[in-house]
Amino acid sequence: MSALKARLTDDMKTAMKSGDKSRLGVIRLLLAAIKQKEVDERVTLSDDDVLAVLIKQAKQRRESIAQYETAGRDDLVATEQFELGVIESYLPTKLDDTEVRQIIADVIAETGAQGASQMGAVMNAVRAKVAGRADMAQVSQWVKSALTG
Repeated sequence: MSALKARLTDDMKTAMKSGDKSRLGVIRLLLAAIKQKEVDERVTLSDDDVLAVLIKQAKQRRESIAQYETAGRDDLVATEQFELGVIESYLPTKLDDTEVRQIIADVIAETGAQGASQMGAVMNAVRAKVAGRADMAQVSQWVKSALTG
């Protein structure tokens, strides 16, 4: 069992004992998503795989928040924000923009990449270095502007 999954299981037990039903519900949803992926792929997930599931769940919550805000559903926005907060507590700390831009510059210098045709190679190297600690959509925009601009 991965360390992250074990931490989720321990936190679920703690939430059960303390009677924190809202946090317990979120942790159960996360463990269910992890279990579903394990069943679908017929493997035991590593920490990186569990992290990918958590990132996907966080992204879904952000998208839901945006949709609920446009629909004026403040009650559902609050629920999703709470769930997002719980999920983010299990994610690694985010890098700030300057750190990410420095990593991008370092990777471009290391690979000698020039032009948008080498964006894939740069993105793969950056993805390996930031590993869930940055929004990859934003990173993609920065890499594109660095290579074309």
